[in-house]
Amino acid sequence: MAEGHESILRAAEALVKEKLERDSSGHDWWHIYRVVQTTKRIAAEEGADGFVCELAALLHDVVDEKLNADPAAAQRELEAWLAASGAAAAEVEHVLEIIGTMSFKGGARPPMRTLEGRVVQDADRLDAIGAVGISRVFAYSGWKGRPIHDPSVTAREQMTEAEYRAGNDTAINHFYEKLLKLKELMNTPFAKQLAEERHRFMEQYLEQFYQEWEGQR
Repeated sequence: MAEGHESILRAAEALVKEKLERDSSGHDWWHIYRVVQTTKRIAAEEGADGFVCELAALLHDVVDEKLNADPAAAQRELEAWLAASGAAAAEVEHVLEIIGTMSFKGGARPPMRTLEGRVVQDADRLDAIGAVGISRVFAYSGWKGRPIHDPSVTAREQMTEAEYRAGNDTAINHFYEKLLKLKELMNTPFAKQLAEERHRFMEQYLEQFYQEWEGQR
């Protein structure tokens, strides 16, 4: 990787740490760290542009509407930062495209246009499943003030983005509304392999959870 690219990535890392290190919703700096590590692994396997992938992975949550009172202002700030970062105009445009289109938002999203976009989206989705994903869904649920489980609240099959964000939900339902769907939504062959074990772990967890809920174990 070019020397200039390394300095841009370090500056992006500092920016993200400043913005997200105190987050308690499961979108903190360590989420970014894990997504970056997985991104680098998938990018190497799939032959993607490592710099674009890593920069998009570092910055992918800084404009997230869940984490910003004014997402439009956050978007303008990000665009200005990237314009001044030293990255080439084509790289900046590519990174902004990836960040703008990778969110789940209820699942009704068009596929990522580029290999780099598919790599970063896969890495982000992998962090939402498996042991870490289980940890994050409960952290996020506590942050949102929603219950762990309520058997009277059924999981929703189809929903708009607004319903996905604001509906009557529980932590356990989120497995069915999002997490258990992610294995089939992986873009790259390598990410599909990584998702298999994480998916099985979530299924085992849910089986144990329901038995404990009813006092059977």
